[in-house]
Amino acid sequence: MKSLSYCAFVIGIFSLSCLNVQAHHSTAGYDLIHGTIISGIVTRFDWENPHTQLFLDVAAEGETEHWSIEMESPVILSRLGWTKTSLKPGDSISVIGSRAKDLSFKMRAGYVQWPDGRKVPSLPPES
Repeated sequence: MKSLSYCAFVIGIFSLSCLNVQAHHSTAGYDLIHGTIISGIVTRFDWENPHTQLFLDVAAEGETEHWSIEMESPVILSRLGWTKTSLKPGDSISVIGSRAKDLSFKMRAGYVQWPDGRKVPSLPPES
């Protein structure tokens, strides 16, 4: 009886932890239907878990918009050819992805393109 209670406890904890992981990776806040392309200058590239973050200054109508761009984890990006030094402050790039539904200066990156035409995915291929 004691081992049955312990087993139920372990299964319950595991189930709850899976719910948290699933909720963490939600894309509900992004418009996945209409693509967005922005071009600007990298100000910061944070290579850290759970998601890498890219910060980009975008010139728009005489003002500078400060964009925050979410990317996949370092492990996934590494598999796609990225390294922690792929982007450096001052780099000029374009980002193709999904803008936040609330129209804030946030997006989820799908691809990054350099001026020389190099285009690198930042999402794994769909299975």
